[in-house]
Amino acid sequence: MSSRSYWTAVWCGFLVLTIGLGVRQSFGIFLKPVSAELHVGRELFSFGTALSMLLMGFFAPFSGRLCDRFGSAITIAGGGAVYVLGMIVTASMHNGFMLILGNVLVGVGLSAATFGPVLGVILRLAPPAKAALAVGICSAGGSFGQFFIVPLASVLQGYFGDWRPTMWALTALAVVMMLLPIGLNDSKEIAAARKARGGSQTSGQALAEAFSQRSYVLLVVGYFVCGFHVAFVGGHLPAYISDKGIGLSLFGINLSPAELGGWSIGMVGLFNIAGSILWSSMGAKYQRKNLLALLYLLRSAVFLIFILLPLSAASVLAFAAALGFLWLGTVPLTTSLVGVMFGPVHLTMLNGFVFLGHQVGSFFGGWGGGKLFDLQGNYDMMWWISIALGIISALMHWPIVEKPVPRPQVALRPA
Repeated sequence: MSSRSYWTAVWCGFLVLTIGLGVRQSFGIFLKPVSAELHVGRELFSFGTALSMLLMGFFAPFSGRLCDRFGSAITIAGGGAVYVLGMIVTASMHNGFMLILGNVLVGVGLSAATFGPVLGVILRLAPPAKAALAVGICSAGGSFGQFFIVPLASVLQGYFGDWRPTMWALTALAVVMMLLPIGLNDSKEIAAARKARGGSQTSGQALAEAFSQRSYVLLVVGYFVCGFHVAFVGGHLPAYISDKGIGLSLFGINLSPAELGGWSIGMVGLFNIAGSILWSSMGAKYQRKNLLALLYLLRSAVFLIFILLPLSAASVLAFAAALGFLWLGTVPLTTSLVGVMFGPVHLTMLNGFVFLGHQVGSFFGGWGGGKLFDLQGNYDMMWWISIALGIISALMHWPIVEKPVPRPQVALRPA
């Protein structure tokens, strides 16, 4: 595979993640206005976005199987089409049913147009010596979208004074996702990997092998915590800042609490561009499972410091920057670790099951934040739960064995 070919895939994948995840992360700024328009508490909107993330995880193994079987380009493009349909439903909604339906379609579509399928392409196309850097740069696309699209959506909402025109603008942007997979064609590499193996392991055999490994199970369960953290902070931090009335006035710049909330999520994305590349590059030098354990411990420390310090615009921005370095650094480390353990043939499907663990966590982090807020009137309990889960995940990643699994040839059958 030529250098030009794999870099084309890196940048096309970067843009798919920029749009898909950036638009999705912007949903947090719509929580308060949509809930007010529908005359419901925050739980309904939180449940819709949480269900979207859960279905995104539930369908990830199936999307991964389609990628491994038919190639990633057509699968990612199809996912983009379903995603756009979900955005159209969401932008035109007038009741709770349409809110839930739009989120369902967005989640199903994004299952085929997110990290697992996109990074699977990069791991297949990039030369081994360049894979860590390529995966890190491509992963940063999700962060760039968060940095660019979430604040843009916040500004547009302030300009229009209404959430609906902003949602339509994001829908138009999402259409581009359907065109980008032209640069993510890995069908030849999948066929070559099968031929080089001299046989093909069935999907059932691959799953049985993976779930028989304690290290894989720990990876799936530990990734739950990443999803919990990302969904809670991404979905509720803007509302948390708005509730506290924390704005910013500096050097003639004035940001309302709602605008600061949007920019805080953007700040997380900005610093995670560097974080994704940094953690991925370190994964080429150190054991990935140890880096993951360290990353989760650092997240817990950042959460703890944030809730103990007096809340101010400065503490919000410092928190966003620190968390940004730790935000999605888990993704390239976890994805490539699955590749190390099981090889390229069923890589996307197996990463899909790991991602399912992530999205189950996302469901509880997103919905749980809204539920506890409606019950208690604040997010205090969610912050302490997030701290505890980070420590637990660090302990779970430490005993993972980072090496290829033994694979007797008798487990294979002719293609």
